[in-house]
Amino acid sequence: MAPHPELRLVRSLLFLPASNPRAVEKARGLAADMVVLDLEDAVKAQDKARARAAAVAAAAEGFAGLCAIRVNSHEALWQADVEAVRGSRADFVIYPRTAGPDDVARTGAATGKPALAMVETARGVLNAAAIAPSSVGLIAGTNDLAADLGLRPGGPRAPLLTALQTILLAARAAGVAAFDGVFNRLEDGEGLEAECREGRSFGFDGKSLIHPNQIEAANRLFAPSEEELAAARRLVAAATGGAERHEGEMIERMHVEQARLMLARAGKGAG
Repeated sequence: MAPHPELRLVRSLLFLPASNPRAVEKARGLAADMVVLDLEDAVKAQDKARARAAAVAAAAEGFAGLCAIRVNSHEALWQADVEAVRGSRADFVIYPRTAGPDDVARTGAATGKPALAMVETARGVLNAAAIAPSSVGLIAGTNDLAADLGLRPGGPRAPLLTALQTILLAARAAGVAAFDGVFNRLEDGEGLEAECREGRSFGFDGKSLIHPNQIEAANRLFAPSEEELAAARRLVAAATGGAERHEGEMIERMHVEQARLMLARAGKGAG
C-alpha cells in the first residue's frame, strides 16, 4: 500500500478538546499540519454531545492544514460519533486504543473517512502488524501505553522503545504513515527538541502534540534541513546507476530512492 498522499507531509498533529471553543478558534491560525479535534480523553462525560457538535462545526470552517476527529471507543458514544463524523468535512477519523484491525476498519467504513489507528495498549502493540493494513497510519499513544505497561508517570522513554519500533515496523510493512507520541513537559523546550530528533531518527513521519508551542519544533525537526536537501540533490544528480562512489561513500539505487523521497516530501523537486 502506498502512503496516503495527504499524510506524506504531516509533521505535526495537534490534539485539542473539541469542547474548548477558545482552543479551536486559536488553532485556525496555527501552523499545525493536522488539527485533531478530540471527542475522547480530553472531553468530560457531560460534554461529549456538545464536543461532537462543536467538532462538526469546526471542521466545516476548516484549518490551515488537515483536520481529523478522534472518536470514542465506547460503543454508544462511538455510534453517535461516527454518524457525526460521516456528515462532517473532517479529512480523517482517528480511533483510540485500537486492539485489532476490526476497530479501525469499521470506523473508516462507518464514517467514509480515511482512518488512523492509535496504538495505546500492550495488546495493540502486539497486534500492530494486523492493525496497520486496515488504516492509513498508526499513532503511538505513549501516555496510555506507559500506563498499560505499568511504567512510572513521567519516567524515561527507554522502556517504550521496543513498542515504538514495533509500531513503526508495522506501519512501514503496510506502507502507511507512522507518528510518534506526545511530549508532556510543556516547559521543557530542549527535551521536546531532543525527542523530536529521536523520533525522526527512529523513522517516524511526525509527532503528536498537546500544546501550540510545540508546533514549531515538530515542523522544523521532522523536516529535512537545507543541508540534507542539498546533499540529496547532489546525490541524485551524481548517480548513474548501480553501486558507485559518491562523496566518500558507496551509494546504490536504494540511496537514490531515499534522496528522491526526501526531496519529494519537502516539495523541492529533484532538480
